[in-house]
Amino acid sequence: MDDLTTRTAGRAGRITFTRPKALNALTHAMARAIHDALDGWRDDPAVALVIIDADGDRAFCAGGDIAAVYHAGRAGDHQVGRDFFRDEYRMNAAIADFPKPIVAFMQGFVMGGGVGVGGHASHRIVGDTTRIAMPESGIGLIPDVGGTWLLGRAPGRIGEYLAMTGGRMTAGDAIHAGFADMYIPEADWPGLIAMLEDSGDVTGLRGHPAPAATLDRRDLSAFGGRTLADITAALQEAGDDESLEALRRNSPLSMAAGLAMVRAARGDDCMQQSLSREYRFTARATAESDFLEGVRAQIIDKDRKPVWRRDASDDTLRAMLAPLGDDELQWETAE
Repeated sequence: MDDLTTRTAGRAGRITFTRPKALNALTHAMARAIHDALDGWRDDPAVALVIIDADGDRAFCAGGDIAAVYHAGRAGDHQVGRDFFRDEYRMNAAIADFPKPIVAFMQGFVMGGGVGVGGHASHRIVGDTTRIAMPESGIGLIPDVGGTWLLGRAPGRIGEYLAMTGGRMTAGDAIHAGFADMYIPEADWPGLIAMLEDSGDVTGLRGHPAPAATLDRRDLSAFGGRTLADITAALQEAGDDESLEALRRNSPLSMAAGLAMVRAARGDDCMQQSLSREYRFTARATAESDFLEGVRAQIIDKDRKPVWRRDASDDTLRAMLAPLGDDELQWETAE
């Protein structure tokens, strides 16, 4: 396909995002193609490892291409979104559970769906241009694609902070928060990819000293509050205007749900449990959340003025995260 190439080179399976003009945004077809490639290489003795990279300087993958989901939802067809999220999450889990090394080279914007691809690789490489975020609360969604699993394992209250504000991480912050493994200057990446293709061996990967993190120096104790209201009050008392500005901008329901889901993910034994919980929200998103309004304001009309209508009450939150019965996300044993 034009948007993604999969092939073998030497000992490596290669997956490359090839739509840089769209910031390599992930479509439904791309998610399925990634999963199909991994299935084909899983038991192939000629493939020792997998390399995932992207064309262009601006983005590894800036998120999911959700225009089709939006337009279908506006027309009353909510199955398009459910199918997209289901197949995307199964692909995310396939990356996390792949029995061979997967090396992701993540430059530029790595957001949402991009984290779902690169963030679950076994070897996650970042550089000076890398900016990683889970900004879904700004479009009325929640940190998905296994994002709550990663956020739940970040130190301290970083997970709550990133989920609610959508804050961006530099390379140093991403390593500190557990979203990346090593910093390597981007000029070195082509040589490393050639080495991996030739050797099929990741033991030669060596990270450089990472740029200093900033998240570890911030006082994020306010994000230990029980509810969105508690956190907002604590931020006001602390005078954290930067965080308050983000909380005033984002969907209250999305922030409350993200808060609950990050904390619930800390008790999960595997990423599939977190993904299943995320799917309960996203399967309902086009019909019952602020998602369509958020996408309209941020991506379609780009007026940046969403009108959030869904409340963040406990009753609404329970309804959005309730089991889906026969529509629960199912996991294939092969994965």
